[in-house]
Amino acid sequence: MSEDSAPPDSPLRPNLPEYSVGELSAAIKRTVEGAFGYVRVRGEISRPSIPGSGHCYLRLKDESAVLDAVIWKGTLARLGLRPEEGMEVVCTGRLTTYAGKSSYQLIVDRMELAGAGALLKMIEERRQRLAAEGLFDPARKRKLPFLPDVIGVVTSPTGAVIRDILHRLADRFPRHVLLWPVAVQGEDAAAQIAEAIRGFNKLSPGDDVPRPDVLIVARGGGSLEDLMAFNEEIVVRAAAASVIPLISAVGHETDTTLIDFAASVRAPTPTAAAEMAVPVRAELLADLLRDERRLVSALRRLVEERRTRVEGLGRGLGDPRRLIEDYAQRLDDRVGRLRLAAANLVEARRARVAESFARLAHPRQQFERAKDLLKERAARLLAAYRGTGRLLGDGRARVGELGGRLQAAFARRLDRLAEHLAARGDLLESFSYARVLERGFVLVHDAAGHPVMSAAAAQPDATLGLRFHDGEVGVRVVDAGGAAPSRTKARTPAKPTRKRADDKQGDLL
Repeated sequence: MSEDSAPPDSPLRPNLPEYSVGELSAAIKRTVEGAFGYVRVRGEISRPSIPGSGHCYLRLKDESAVLDAVIWKGTLARLGLRPEEGMEVVCTGRLTTYAGKSSYQLIVDRMELAGAGALLKMIEERRQRLAAEGLFDPARKRKLPFLPDVIGVVTSPTGAVIRDILHRLADRFPRHVLLWPVAVQGEDAAAQIAEAIRGFNKLSPGDDVPRPDVLIVARGGGSLEDLMAFNEEIVVRAAAASVIPLISAVGHETDTTLIDFAASVRAPTPTAAAEMAVPVRAELLADLLRDERRLVSALRRLVEERRTRVEGLGRGLGDPRRLIEDYAQRLDDRVGRLRLAAANLVEARRARVAESFARLAHPRQQFERAKDLLKERAARLLAAYRGTGRLLGDGRARVGELGGRLQAAFARRLDRLAEHLAARGDLLESFSYARVLERGFVLVHDAAGHPVMSAAAAQPDATLGLRFHDGEVGVRVVDAGGAAPSRTKARTPAKPTRKRADDKQGDLL
């Protein structure tokens, strides 16, 4: 076996160089960086993350391999594109190794979407998702004011857009304009635009800085990547949440961004946004003058019509002086007739009073007449009183007679009732069980006092009571079959029952 064919661990090859781990890693790093340098890699972003350091770590993958990539904090701010999961991009950078993990990675300097189709697909998916949340609902959009006092503009302070807007506003209707300067492209553009919209909405009407009546978010034309800041979700949500009516004027007429769907109105250009914000002052003045002339002409016609009508009514009414004279004459005539009628009425009332006085008798005659009438009534009353005395005497005699007859009738009635009551009492007494006992019968009851109605109810050795008409005796049952119980007390012979002469009740046995 030769020296070259010996295995690596053979003691026959002592001239093989020996590396430390760090030296080997550095050698591999130099080899990789020298062999590749700057490369362009196309792939799909996977698992992007930005820790507290601000650097972005992600993976580029395709159907066969995965490549780690790093975007340093300073580079990330200049990309103009924020890495998202599933985004297909083309990254330009240098390939290097990371000895801490024994891996190789791409240090990204530039990143762009892999074709406009992928970017449009991402924008469309975002549009559908935000539309499903209701951010583009027409009910959320606010009507633009006819003539705003203050207009807020969100755009770049150095571009031609703000100059075009100010120039167009000055031509149409000069208004107070508030500019919130923002970056319109780049990494921080979306955050600045959203903050500007929210900042204008936070202003109160009473603040030192007046609150705008309408907002214009504007930017000039550019590529799809240049307009990506206005497709960011943070900008769309800020535009949808704005309580101030918002006009979107991003790009040219053919450019469409997601903020256009959330805004109250979309303008094709920034100049058109200024035209939508305010009317033309000269046209308003012309309309005002035209309306003024029409109003004056209408008032003149109305006055002429009213004058003509009043004159026509005046011709039919007649001369007011003559009317007053006629009514004055009629008033004098009525006054004269009223005075004559009053005099005639007083005279008629005087004659009627004199006639009534003539028919009225003298008070002395009336007194004598009343005196005679009183005497006549007194005589009749005395005669009636005397007749009443005789009637009272006869009444007393009649009452005495009727009283005696009433007492006799009452005594007879009491006797008949007493006899009837005695008969009922005798009848009730004859139905009493005590009468039955006097005829020799016995009432049998047990120790509880309940009647014993049959021989079967008498149990052997049971103590029973026998009630006679003159007392009770106790017995003990020896045989329920009919043996005579022993007597504990002699029976007293029953007394004969005395019958009344009028007693029609016979014996029970």
